[in-house]
Amino acid sequence: MKLKALGEFKLIDRIREQASEGEGVDRGIGDDAAVLNLPEGHQLLTSTDLLIEGVHFRHDWTDCEALGHKAVAVNLSDIAAMGGSPRYLYLGLACPDEAEISDIDAFLRGVLDETAKYGVSLVGGDTCRSPGPWMISVTVEGSAPRDQAIGRDGAQPGDLIMVSGTLGDSALALRLIEEDKDAHTSLLKRHHQPVAQVELGRLLGENHLASAMIDVSDGLAGDLEHILQASQVDGLIEEAELPLSEEFQVHLGKAPALLELALYGGEDYELLFTVTPDQAPSVRELCAARQFPVTTIGYISKGSGLLSLKEKTGEARPLLVRGYDHFCRT
Repeated sequence: MKLKALGEFKLIDRIREQASEGEGVDRGIGDDAAVLNLPEGHQLLTSTDLLIEGVHFRHDWTDCEALGHKAVAVNLSDIAAMGGSPRYLYLGLACPDEAEISDIDAFLRGVLDETAKYGVSLVGGDTCRSPGPWMISVTVEGSAPRDQAIGRDGAQPGDLIMVSGTLGDSALALRLIEEDKDAHTSLLKRHHQPVAQVELGRLLGENHLASAMIDVSDGLAGDLEHILQASQVDGLIEEAELPLSEEFQVHLGKAPALLELALYGGEDYELLFTVTPDQAPSVRELCAARQFPVTTIGYISKGSGLLSLKEKTGEARPLLVRGYDHFCRT
């Protein structure tokens, strides 16, 4: 069945029937606005992302259920980067009236599976006809105890630079898809269904362990520069310490230039953060106990926002920063 045969209001009913209201929701889908509660002493965290067909995704490259997962995960990642807990989600969906209801249902399955995983409630949004591409807007609201939220501006000289997980897998998967080459399942999953590091972010926030933090959405170099600029410090990362998956290393061994994907590729949705040297052992111990892989990749020094790379040869050079920019692409 086509969307035009169902209509907007039956679509909204369809969404409401599948969505569940969790803790803190007084009124969700169905009223003019949601009525929500936050735990006492908490501050509100809010983040919004857009996903546009032809810019962020293509239907011939990803299925609709995976798209639903990703649309939610990339927003949850922003709340994780602040050390908070995601709570409520608003979904805006515009698609052509010729869209198949089965595709929309699959997309909603992905959205609701992802929200259920983290105890997030879908509480509102909007639907609209698109003249062409699918357009998805997701807003997530979360919370953190007052003064616990972690910003980008707290890095200090002497801090260590740490990152969770591995880098470059999503970008490598996209490169292989674009070149019509086979990509390992593990790489494809990192691209199509990224995992928001919510538990790690909350762990760092609750224990006041990170001095600055950001999620790696636009690329390691570009996102680290955001921390350096906001904190007005310099940073150095070591090539030899970059955490790379086994599959990435296989491809890197055949084409060393692929290292740029670990530095600039983006869509890793790992957490990049700084810690004081005396806090680093606690970070490693807590993360090991919870099975969160984290790696120290460099350090912070006095400066004004410059980033350098120490190559495996031992030589350090300024690192050209070129994180993803929607309006300035080369």
